[in-house]
Amino acid sequence: MTADYGLSERKLVILQAIIKNYLETGEPVGSRTLSKYTELNLSSATIRNEMADLEDLGYIIQPHTSAGRIPSDKGYRLYVDMLMEDKEQEIIEMRDKMLEKADKMDKMLKQAAKVLATNTNYATMVSAPINSRNTLKFIQLSQVDENQVVAVIVLGGNVIKNKMIDVGESLGNENLLKLNMLLNTTLNGMSVEAINLGVIARLKEQAGIHSEVISQVLDAVAETIHVEEDMEIYTSGATNIFKYPELTDKQSAQEIIHAFEEKQQLTELVTETLASEDNHGIQVYIGDETPVKTMKDCSVVTATYELGEGMKGTIGIIGPKRMDYENVLKSLKILQTELDAIYKKDPDT
Repeated sequence: MTADYGLSERKLVILQAIIKNYLETGEPVGSRTLSKYTELNLSSATIRNEMADLEDLGYIIQPHTSAGRIPSDKGYRLYVDMLMEDKEQEIIEMRDKMLEKADKMDKMLKQAAKVLATNTNYATMVSAPINSRNTLKFIQLSQVDENQVVAVIVLGGNVIKNKMIDVGESLGNENLLKLNMLLNTTLNGMSVEAINLGVIARLKEQAGIHSEVISQVLDAVAETIHVEEDMEIYTSGATNIFKYPELTDKQSAQEIIHAFEEKQQLTELVTETLASEDNHGIQVYIGDETPVKTMKDCSVVTATYELGEGMKGTIGIIGPKRMDYENVLKSLKILQTELDAIYKKDPDT
């Protein structure tokens, strides 16, 4: 702190205490009042000396003949800069932690699909968990350049999305701070479905001349919940299909391989599975029952796993109708249990 602001740690703590006290009471703050702050643990004489230095430096002023001091504009500026720096650091740490966890999750799910394919000798898929509750936890706006800000949007389950927004002007740190406070105070913990026209109108009114930025942020939030467009699906063992003559004779294998490569049909399968009323258990689709047209000659077995806070994903196994159902069901149940156990053991989740 000393290097950043040119003040000793003690002076910064005293200045913060003066500003916090003044914000709470609206009354000038004296050394005797500050000496009662247990965090300071300093004598009145020491506090008086430090306050005199802060006054000489222009961070506090003495109104009229009062014995107390109040913050100057310079003092407020330093206080706001420190708050913003702390918040930026908090965002960076949270984002880094989430990205690290996302990377670990990707590797784990890729490995899960591979192990499942090896154990069953069928084609397998595992979808990354998506947020089924669509609850907003946090929004952070940061200026990238004069014309753009980046919106970091955190949903329930710590799903994190970044969205670039063209604003056409430099908003400045103070305006960004106000917009961040407005967005988070209003939207924290709210489901996306609950953000109705009334909420939007109130936000835009409070944002004043920056109401258009609010509109663009809300558009970005809406985009993050369309999971079908960017759902991550990990696959393995697609070529195992060629081991079963009843599939290769009808060229079904080629169609299944294509489905695994372009993944749109797998996305539909995941969506169907998660939308099912009984999506906590294991579902077995045989032949024409399967939601995927190119898999009408197959059996498709799916299971839903849940990682808490509404985070759900799908595990799927695709094979011939004469598949070893006992082994498939056993393998799916084991993987479901393991994913659940991994989530519960992770203290950072």
